[in-house]
Amino acid sequence: MSTFNQPIGGNDLARFSGPNTFMRLPSVNDLAGLDVAVLGVPMDIGTSWRSGTRFGPKQIRAESAMLRPYNLGTGAAPFDALQVADIGDLAINTFSLSDSLRIISESYDAILKHDVKPLAMGGDHSITLPILRAIARKHGPVALVHVDAHADVNDEMFGERETHGTVFRRAYEEGLINPSKTYQIGIRGSGYSAEDFSEAAGWGFQQFPAEGLWGRDLSSLGAEVRRDIGDLPTYVTYDIDSLDPAFAPGTGTPEIAGLTTPQALQLIRALRGVNIIGGDLVEVSPPYDTSGNTALTGANILFEMLCVLPGVSYR
Repeated sequence: MSTFNQPIGGNDLARFSGPNTFMRLPSVNDLAGLDVAVLGVPMDIGTSWRSGTRFGPKQIRAESAMLRPYNLGTGAAPFDALQVADIGDLAINTFSLSDSLRIISESYDAILKHDVKPLAMGGDHSITLPILRAIARKHGPVALVHVDAHADVNDEMFGERETHGTVFRRAYEEGLINPSKTYQIGIRGSGYSAEDFSEAAGWGFQQFPAEGLWGRDLSSLGAEVRRDIGDLPTYVTYDIDSLDPAFAPGTGTPEIAGLTTPQALQLIRALRGVNIIGGDLVEVSPPYDTSGNTALTGANILFEMLCVLPGVSYR
């Protein structure tokens, strides 16, 4: 396409009005011709502590009205070269986690029939497992950049094997991800045992606990990850609780002493050049942050992810 969708500008229509789509982009049902499809997965029945992430996509969209089309920090101009649209929310079954995971996976199968990169707004982190199942059916095992306070490698929770805390054990067991190209960044907090993180390290996961990142510019870490990945297809999953609760209190399982907002941007911006084939931003729970700041931060992180996708123009 020679004409690319553009966010509605704040001087064309007041930011408190207009469509409730991501960055006030067009809402479409036909994915033909799209390079990037932004979608919502409004679900919180996979969480184990505080609910509310079912409201995440709606609030992220609302706060994203503040975003403008050019990244002044990096020069990225994603809407100059990529056709981007909001394709709405997946129709999950709010009374059944297992059925919802099936719906997500099958919906992604349909989305990925097109040559499009999906960016999802969660929803709790359990949405990433069915997404990775569909991604792996198309691309095979992928490299994974996982930014989170938690490793999410429990075997089960309350007897359930598919929850927001078991995602990456299942992904490893099912061969959806490349273990030696899986990077868990920002993990921290208390645990049930000394092996909470070390078991996944034994599978080959590369882990970067938050304690080792305090006060550090994460540009260098991002560059290390980028060089290690090479040209492998890569999925990026960003849990908002990777940030310290001072920056993102509106989440279901907050942990103190996390990453800062500037570190989040440093890390993502350093992934420019990685063959990113999709991503998600999860665990925004608006009821726990009435200021909207957590959702605003989530919207900005999604924009930064958009800005490092392959094919983005830079000015």
